[in-house]
Amino acid sequence: MGISFGSINTGLPKDIVQQIMKAERIPLQKMETRKAKHGEKLALVDQLVALVEAVRKDVNANGNAKSLRELSWNTREDIVGVTLDKNVAQPGNYQLEVVQLAQKSSAITSGFEDPDDSYVGVGFIQFYMPDGSTKDIYVDSDHSSLKGISKLINSDQSNGLTANVINDGSGTDNPWKLIMTFEETGDAARAEYPYFYFVDGINDFYIEQERPAHDAKIKLDGFEIELPSNKAENIIPGVTLDLKKAAPGEEFGLQIDEDAAKITEKVQTLVDELNGVISFIKEQNTLDEKSDTSRTLGGDLILQTLETRIRSTVFKDIETKFGFRRMGDLGLTFQRDGSLSFESKKFEKQLSDNYEMVAQTLTGYFKPEGGKSLGFMEHLKDLTNTALRDPDGLLKSRKRSIRTRIDQIDRRIETKERMLETKEKNLKNKFARLEGTISRIQTQGAGLAALGAQAPSLPQLG
Repeated sequence: MGISFGSINTGLPKDIVQQIMKAERIPLQKMETRKAKHGEKLALVDQLVALVEAVRKDVNANGNAKSLRELSWNTREDIVGVTLDKNVAQPGNYQLEVVQLAQKSSAITSGFEDPDDSYVGVGFIQFYMPDGSTKDIYVDSDHSSLKGISKLINSDQSNGLTANVINDGSGTDNPWKLIMTFEETGDAARAEYPYFYFVDGINDFYIEQERPAHDAKIKLDGFEIELPSNKAENIIPGVTLDLKKAAPGEEFGLQIDEDAAKITEKVQTLVDELNGVISFIKEQNTLDEKSDTSRTLGGDLILQTLETRIRSTVFKDIETKFGFRRMGDLGLTFQRDGSLSFESKKFEKQLSDNYEMVAQTLTGYFKPEGGKSLGFMEHLKDLTNTALRDPDGLLKSRKRSIRTRIDQIDRRIETKERMLETKEKNLKNKFARLEGTISRIQTQGAGLAALGAQAPSLPQLG
């Protein structure tokens, strides 16, 4: 009988190399599975890092007395607009009256039938600048229309003058006029338009009406103050008033208060972000018989450590000018499920009753004898900085250790892949040589069989 191998009747499977290599790859698959599990853990640590970073961002944004503070104002918004510098302005009540608005020097000319074709002649416009000097604008025949003169005036930015051609809506035969206006307001910016010299014009070109510049006038607590513009920046410290309209004889109030609602909103946002961290810890630590802690952070020491530090920070005693306080005194407490509860109404009442005490509880207290006590925000800042410090912070070090394990597995996988690649190549070469050998044996066997069939029979002796 002939001997068979593989595809040439060796009796071995055709995919013998693939089957061997499949068995050899089982350890590799296990390494990939371990790597995937570490990857899932790393993603969870990244998620926790993002939650803690959100807390740190808010603490950094509102962690001192100036950044935490917010002010509100109430006044006649149709008469004045108000902008507050919360680092300078102080709560208070003021009485205001806008007697007159500041205005610019301006003039309007006589009218013409058409803004483009009406010929005003050739000449020049002379006016006195606020500093007493004179300015001349020469008009040639190419610019002797209203729009041409307007273009000449506006092309010279050094004169501080702008010009616009308008239709006065009078319905007369000559409705088109030129308005000239200086940019600055106030008595010191007063200019005059004394001379127009033009010849050969079809119509007379002259100043029809002039409005002089003057200061704004307001009354603060009954005392009149003159301002060069309609923006009052130094009347009340930290307060900028934008005068919108004059209302002589109408006195009204400006009330500036601590904005308890906005400060409460800031603290509520911070509490929500802390609850995000706590909720994540709780979710990871919720375990049952089906839990696979090799893929999660369940039971991980970093969760226990972080939760303990958050609790310690919330319960910490904080020194203020009014004695020691806790965040619980301001309405921040833990619930039975471990999450934080914030009583916003209690917090706002505390702000209204004693803003300074609340601010010191949150941001610390500069002691008369020197030094500063740390507030709740600063304790949270220490907590988040310690957790996120690179490279030895609680979360950063945990992340680095997982990353190291993944890198180690990657190196082992890479080494194993190279070994398997070499082994597969050697197996293919061996089986190729084996098939070649079997093929030659089969060929030789067939040749011998053929010779045996052709050999003549020998006579038997005896």
